Amino acid sequence: MKPLKLVAVSAGLSQPSSTRLLADRLAEAARRHLAEERATEVRVVELRDLATDIANTMVTGFPGAALREAIEAVTEADGVIAVTPIFTASYSGLFKSFFDVIDNTALAGKPVLIAATGGTARHSLALEHALRPLFAYLRAIVVPTAVYAASEDWGTGGDDRTDGLAARISHAAEELAGLVLRRPAAAEPIDAVIPFEQQLAALRP
Repeated sequence: MKPLKLVAVSAGLSQPSSTRLLADRLAEAARRHLAEERATEVRVVELRDLATDIANTMVTGFPGAALREAIEAVTEADGVIAVTPIFTASYSGLFKSFFDVIDNTALAGKPVLIAATGGTARHSLALEHALRPLFAYLRAIVVPTAVYAASEDWGTGGDDRTDGLAARISHAAEELAGLVLRRPAAAEPIDAVIPFEQQLAALRP
């Protein structure tokens, strides 16, 4: 049985980045939950490294090799973790542009865990009024629990196992793992359409 593929998309701009850190922690938590049932391969796509290619693709419509490979990784994954910093009460332009260059049917039925980082907890509602509608429009199956990490969450409170960031990460990752494991296998593509007359002739005695 092939390993499951889990891809985390990080739209962090700095290095190191709290957005990348959250993506890594969510991916590792989801991998642990999935490992109880299936081997899982994890990959992180750093949008910072693809920013120029994304901008060029928005203008030309033709992605370069690196961006095309990243898009394929996301669209072929069994589950996706999408993490963005919050700017002006919404996702970053880089984050939105990446999902704009993906075909708007490519994520249909795919489990997606949404997460975000920001300076204060007051930006956490952006997960519900910006990210969740975006992936609902793309017809992804969005995990019920979204994870927001404010600056204070990376202190000692972030490791609280009952009510802090670590608990939220574990809960959301468990939900994502459950959706991935219950997702029906993709149907085999049909190579050719058999004409109706031919099908009818095959039914005759």
